Amino acid sequence: MGRRNEHTREELREISLRAAEQLVTAHGLDGLSARKVASAIGYTVGSLYMVFRNLDDLILQMNERTLDQLYGRLADAVSGEEPSIGSIRALAQAYLRFALAETNRWLALYEHRMPEGQIAPDSFSEKVARMFELVQHHLALLSPHRPPQDIALAARALWSSIHGVCVLSLDRKLETIGGLPMEEVAASLLDNYLAGFVGSTPS
Repeated sequence: MGRRNEHTREELREISLRAAEQLVTAHGLDGLSARKVASAIGYTVGSLYMVFRNLDDLILQMNERTLDQLYGRLADAVSGEEPSIGSIRALAQAYLRFALAETNRWLALYEHRMPEGQIAPDSFSEKVARMFELVQHHLALLSPHRPPQDIALAARALWSSIHGVCVLSLDRKLETIGGLPMEEVAASLLDNYLAGFVGSTPS
């Protein structure tokens, strides 16, 4: 790997983020440190901090890349799909598959906490919101009679539920309640929720 001054600032950022992703994939977020990233790319920690403000900044940028990849998987899952319960199920299955394939990077999205008094940048929040908007878009197509506030609430309720199924499955907690595959549990949850949401008239 190249030494200091052999990469531009943007190249150094890219190889640092790739090294961080590899460390997290192999060892989880607890296995990530500035020293390990610097060692992996052949630079000093000081050089790393010429590109990132601190380790939290590096993790946030890494997590934003994960969100971009996750969004891409979700968008691909419904590309060309007609509005239907099947399209919402396709989004959920894509989310579950990503969590299974990229477990430690997926977990890092939820495990990382900003230092007290600091908040994540707008860019991070916008990437999270973009995923919810994708779900809301398909829900709105499926339920055009529902007002926007109902659609927004349903998107969050559904995705929180799917996320919970995923966490329980990865923790192997679902084994204690019958050992059903998480895809089957998620499909049952979606089908039953959407049957009521789509079929009923808003009060």
